[in-house]
Amino acid sequence: METHVKTRKEQIKNLLNSPGFHSFYATLLAIGLGLLVGFLVLLITDPRYAFGGFSSILFRGFRRLPDVIYFSIPIIMTGLAVGFAFKMGLFNIGASGQYTLGMFFAMYVGFIWTSLGAVHWLVAVIAGMIGGMIMGAIPGILKAFFNVNEVITSIMLNYIGMYMVDMMIKNNGIMFNHSQSRTRYLPTSVQLQSLGITGSSLNIAIFIAIGLAIVLYIVLSKTTFGYELIATGHNKDASQYAGMNQKRNTILAMLISGGLAGLGGAFMILAPTSLSGGSMTYEPINVIAANGFNGIAVALLGSSHPIGILFSATFISHIQRGGTGLTVYGYSPEVIDIVIAIIIYFSAFSLIIGSAFGKVFKKMFKTKDKKIPPEDEPQILESKEA
Repeated sequence: METHVKTRKEQIKNLLNSPGFHSFYATLLAIGLGLLVGFLVLLITDPRYAFGGFSSILFRGFRRLPDVIYFSIPIIMTGLAVGFAFKMGLFNIGASGQYTLGMFFAMYVGFIWTSLGAVHWLVAVIAGMIGGMIMGAIPGILKAFFNVNEVITSIMLNYIGMYMVDMMIKNNGIMFNHSQSRTRYLPTSVQLQSLGITGSSLNIAIFIAIGLAIVLYIVLSKTTFGYELIATGHNKDASQYAGMNQKRNTILAMLISGGLAGLGGAFMILAPTSLSGGSMTYEPINVIAANGFNGIAVALLGSSHPIGILFSATFISHIQRGGTGLTVYGYSPEVIDIVIAIIIYFSAFSLIIGSAFGKVFKKMFKTKDKKIPPEDEPQILESKEA
């Protein structure tokens, strides 16, 4: 029996050829290039404090780790929403509208259904998921039965959801505080359980988000349903020929995607605060929720992998918290939005960029074919004939 011992160069070559490593260093390249352009923006704006501002972006978040994790929760959920739809070959750009409607449904239960007792918060969270599912089902149905592009329908539903929610809140005297132009404080029974970290709103939603990411990973990689979704995303005609129900899978994918985004909105508005008797509030100012679009960046950085999305959402939250310190150096905090936008662009091209760098790495570790000694040739020929 012939044994083949892999050399170190061959092991490195196999690692470079693996899809997981390819996605990993492509993501690192997107992040690195995005941060580099961000530093150049700081340098052009005011070179005196460019290094100080850039160090704030990179390291300030480590001093506010509970807040980094707390602010990552909504974008974990919208990232999972966008990433799950990507697996099906769908571009759910309507996560903002689904997020906003989910937030409204959770608030409605919080303000109106006040007699639910201990399960009040749980019912509100489920209501938020249902709100997102309703908004996600619309582009799913239009795509499945009428082949309407989900990008067009979902992005228009962002505006419909935003204006509709703002209108319903302003016309509801129980929910809206006219003197402060924002919603009233939610009752404590509907607020999520705090983890007890002083000065932070970090709560049990982080465990729910991590649990959902793990469940999605199992569903996508270990179940028949997940295989059908991915197969349909790769080639809808071939999957339909193989007997998979494309219409059902399209609707289910958008339902689940919308539900995940709706949970993000629910987790945001139901979070506790350190203010006694207070809660998170919402100001209806006709602005689309940024967390929905941040979810696109998170999904791209995480290569639509549920576990990768957890890490990429934490990274985006980290640089956002770091960006809040830019004002100390005289920079506008919107610079961090520029950095995130650039990372999104580079993420879209990360696989192409990564492929180019991958060829360079492969040349560095290229292995030469070993020549067979003449005395071993007859033995190899005899083994092939056998």
